[in-house]
Amino acid sequence: MSGTSLTTGALARRLGVSPTTLRSWDRRYGIGPAVRTDGRHRRWTPRDVAVLEAMCRLTAAGVPPAEAARAAKEQGGGAGVPRTPDPAAGARSRAAGPLPLGDVRQECRGLARAAVRLDAPAVEEQLTAAVETHGLAVAWQEVMVPTLHAVGRKWASSGDRYVEVEHLLSWHMSTALRRRTRPPARQGDPLGPGPVVLACVPGEQHTLALEALNAGLGELGVPTRMLGAAVPAEALTAAVDRLGPAAVVLWAQARSTASLPLARHIADAQWGVKGARRRPVVMLGGSGWLGRSAPGMLRPTAFEDALDALARLYTAEAPPISG
Repeated sequence: MSGTSLTTGALARRLGVSPTTLRSWDRRYGIGPAVRTDGRHRRWTPRDVAVLEAMCRLTAAGVPPAEAARAAKEQGGGAGVPRTPDPAAGARSRAAGPLPLGDVRQECRGLARAAVRLDAPAVEEQLTAAVETHGLAVAWQEVMVPTLHAVGRKWASSGDRYVEVEHLLSWHMSTALRRRTRPPARQGDPLGPGPVVLACVPGEQHTLALEALNAGLGELGVPTRMLGAAVPAEALTAAVDRLGPAAVVLWAQARSTASLPLARHIADAQWGVKGARRRPVVMLGGSGWLGRSAPGMLRPTAFEDALDALARLYTAEAPPISG
């Protein structure tokens, strides 16, 4: 037995996958160790490790596992002895199953597989590549959002089994978005339009969409003030009074948190001298506002629509309120 061989647990930690995943790949695809002690215990040699690293890279890129296994063994010089797949392996495996993605970009499949494996390095690489390849808007709308929605659907149908997947994926999406976020732009003309304030309504904890919007506005040079999750009504009102924002984005993902009275209160805020008073434009974001009547408030249907509308508000001087 080689002195450099690894146990299954040590290899799993090195690759960022679960030991169950390694055993499943061994049973299903013959991606197994060359050395076994006492006929049972697995010891993974450097060649075995190279095959597994290739397998992880390929599946993270969206290649189906069976195809990835064949390619990994070819790349690794045939390491591992092919075995007949165990028909009962799927029933015995405790690894999380695939996510219900539907018709999506190939990057979504790779990202989903990495997330289900809790393969943090692969998730990080996939997100970084998506943003660099497609830009922030496309990466958010067509890679991050569909994958996150698939995790949510799986979580809803599987009890609490997928909470850890959703948390890991959300954390790394937030990291990718903040890495893309530029330092806050300063206001030029103090008499011009103020920044865009982004806030979740009271009781709303989901901030990822606002983080994406904040990053997108930063790329356009629009000054923002990100207030984050569950901002109390009093604090939001105080911030609006102090900042005199051009717009306020209120995010509500759940219908129970979407408060039209609060939105109207923010929309009625005024500042400035008499005869030249201003008030903010209010934008309602999130599915919580669906079906709510909000005359005079913006309700974009897509991420890029929100970016365009807010950029226009900032660059086009809003007329003052008479009186």
